Amino acid sequence: MRFLLIACMLFFFFTHPARAQQPPGRPKIGLTLSGGGAKGLAHIGILKAIDSAGLNIDYITGTSMGGVIGGLYAVGYSADTIEKIAGTIDWELLLSNQSSLRSVFMEEKDEYSKYVVELPWVNHRFTLPTGILEGQELWLKFSELFFPVSHIKDFSQFSIPFKCIATDVGTGEAVVMENGEIVSSIRSSMAIPSFFTSVKVNDRFLIDGGIVRNFPVQDVKRMGADIVVGSNVSTGLLASNKVRSVIQVLLQVAFFREAEDHRTEVPLCDIYVTYPLEKYNMGSFGQAEDILEAGIKKGRELYPQLKRLADSLDALYGPVPPKVNRLPETKKVKISSFELSGLKNTSIEFFINTLNLFMNEWYTAKDISEMIRHAFGTRYYNRILYSLHEQPDGSYKIVFDVAENPLTFAKLGLHYDKFSGISAIVNFTSRNFLTTNSRSLVTLNIGDNIRARAEHLQYIGRHKNFSFSLGAQYDRFDINTYNLFQASNAYKETGLYKRQYSVFNAKAGFSSNRKLLTGLGFRMEFVNYSPVISAPLELNGRSSFPTAFAFLKYNVLDKPVFPTRGVKIDAEMGRVLKQHEHVSILKDGSPGSTDQYTIATHPYWRTSLNIESYYHITHRTTMLASMQSGINFNYTNNVMNEFSIGGMIPLYENQIMFAGLPEATTYAPTVAAFMGGVRYEFLSNTYATARANVLFTNFVNSSVFFDNPSFFSGYALTFGYNFALGPLEISAMYSDQLRKISSYVSLGISF
Repeated sequence: MRFLLIACMLFFFFTHPARAQQPPGRPKIGLTLSGGGAKGLAHIGILKAIDSAGLNIDYITGTSMGGVIGGLYAVGYSADTIEKIAGTIDWELLLSNQSSLRSVFMEEKDEYSKYVVELPWVNHRFTLPTGILEGQELWLKFSELFFPVSHIKDFSQFSIPFKCIATDVGTGEAVVMENGEIVSSIRSSMAIPSFFTSVKVNDRFLIDGGIVRNFPVQDVKRMGADIVVGSNVSTGLLASNKVRSVIQVLLQVAFFREAEDHRTEVPLCDIYVTYPLEKYNMGSFGQAEDILEAGIKKGRELYPQLKRLADSLDALYGPVPPKVNRLPETKKVKISSFELSGLKNTSIEFFINTLNLFMNEWYTAKDISEMIRHAFGTRYYNRILYSLHEQPDGSYKIVFDVAENPLTFAKLGLHYDKFSGISAIVNFTSRNFLTTNSRSLVTLNIGDNIRARAEHLQYIGRHKNFSFSLGAQYDRFDINTYNLFQASNAYKETGLYKRQYSVFNAKAGFSSNRKLLTGLGFRMEFVNYSPVISAPLELNGRSSFPTAFAFLKYNVLDKPVFPTRGVKIDAEMGRVLKQHEHVSILKDGSPGSTDQYTIATHPYWRTSLNIESYYHITHRTTMLASMQSGINFNYTNNVMNEFSIGGMIPLYENQIMFAGLPEATTYAPTVAAFMGGVRYEFLSNTYATARANVLFTNFVNSSVFFDNPSFFSGYALTFGYNFALGPLEISAMYSDQLRKISSYVSLGISF
């Protein structure tokens, strides 16, 4: 109704030239964008329609995701640019507590993002955080996007004056964010309770503004807007019979006041826009493309109305040149000084050296983000924020606000697979426990099979490029045995034995960057086999393997679970020294001839190589390729250090994974396996993967104890889903040698 009156007024002035000679001041156009999580991406469609119509916006307000989109538009990004930004963002990484795996110390990558729950030790007890997500990558992305206006602390000085809404967690009052740090303001506006951690701004802890004012039309009116375009992606509260999960209950309670907010704010709009987004929710970032398309479609429908408004205003008040190049061009800044707060457990020297920050040097936003990722990758920090403050000489002081991780964490993970059974994985990790710049951990696998590991890792040097570690591990597995029956030329399960494995190791490494680690090490392994169910070939006894080795590790995977880009290489060359064997061997229940079953203990060389590679083909398609090989040179009458063939996930030492065969189907001293596959993400975090692999044995030497073919081939089709408990994979696999279709299920990340 309000818009109809304004349109009539414009028409009246336009059709009465005498009065139109001295029209009143041009009406100010306000834009309000509601909160709504992922659904807020639909706002971009309205911005595109506004740009196409040539309608100049004078004021913007927004809450939560509406604050993000509105803030980007206010500082000068065009709608098309915002659309491109939304299409290239890795939402999974942004909405997590992780940084890129590539920024983590090489020595830490195997433990990174491994556990379902991580509880910090604070004030003599394990505590829960104020929210699930801190979102370091989200902070960095905002800092990069708003870098050109980082020196502007008054939001009314943006290309379009802007305000966003947060909520004071202590009083429940709405807080209008109109000055200060734009990144902190927007992050606080979207801090959904129990999901995102609160944000401290001026001694107040702030959370999502949608709790009290999800659609802040009144605020854009107070800024001076005469005509308001309101874009509301909220679909309101769910009906009580549709609230079926804990998350839905939390969201329902958090946004109880949204219905009242809706009743008071909507009537203030002159153009009110809603969307058919009922099938999406706040967390539907995996369907970002569909939500964005829905917004663009709505923008096309609204375009004629916006165009008429723009043309009417131009006809009455004269055309207003469109605002172009609204975003300031700030590509680099010269940092001349720094300020730092929040350090308790680490020193200023450690932090600055880890950043590799130098004064009076020029830095881009991406440069600063990469430096912060390097510091975050040390695992000492939970959050690293920065702000830039212009100095009289045109240089900048960078101010860091750091939240350190507690030094000690208790971590919990779950894992299941058919081979190792179901287990809880409990980990205690402490930094600086024994010495400074160190990490000590103990991990227990409690379940069908008992496993334990302890390690102390010490970093050395200004940039922590050198490391030294001491470790020990114990495993106990019940392992099925398989035998190749010549009549059918197929493997069949024949027996069972108990295997105990212990290892003590020491390693020294050097890493010039976060990609490559090289070093030397020594380990002492002890293996004990005890038959439980008799098999055609039985090993009973124990052996030890002292090994000196050199190793190389290379890892540029983009993430630890379901990676889409990058390569991972683990290579080792070692010398196994004289073994101490106390083993008896029975074949078909008989010790056989003495010569045949004489066990060798001479030293020998040994190599292993594992390469994984991932290639991002399309938005949803990833190509996979891998190679695994292991060679024991001059190894014929030796035992208990062969490579074990089978399984689809890494579970124990000397394993060569092979789709189509169960774990430990057979053993060989010389193995090379090659796999190729394709993975398709057909829904958010939901994958289908097809694999084919081949494996060769006995091409350097062969064992006198194990009889196996020189060639294997196998295939697998896998359904995968990555959720709160970790990756779930359900596979159907087939091997031409096993000659049967079998299933493989795994949940979580293994020990």
